[in-house]
Amino acid sequence: MTRLTGNALRLTVFVGENDTWHRKPLYTEIVHRAHAAGLAGASVFRGIEGFGASSLIHTSRLLSLSEDMPVAVVVVDTEERVRAFLPELDELVTEGMVTLDPCEVIRYVGRGANRDDTDTKGKRSL
Repeated sequence: MTRLTGNALRLTVFVGENDTWHRKPLYTEIVHRAHAAGLAGASVFRGIEGFGASSLIHTSRLLSLSEDMPVAVVVVDTEERVRAFLPELDELVTEGMVTLDPCEVIRYVGRGANRDDTDTKGKRSL
């Protein structure tokens, strides 16, 4: 498991929910490749409204339900490891946007951490 605290780089990939890679959701492929690359973690967030280069607004409002909602894949790790992962995205992301932001990791603890103040379900005792 990667231990990460201090300065880091946040990679955000904005794509559409219906974007695919070999018949699988593109966001799934990005997460699996990030995992295989040993990056600290990746999360996928589904947007409720947005638009991109096409200027077409996608929304989850009931009266104008879109089937292609915006999706953001967020990865945080050291700058070196994130930048080493960028060539993977060059292959995968043909439409969308990729951003990099410096950030600071204050706490990064996995669920399997052995800590005296954690109960069996991973909750911290106060």
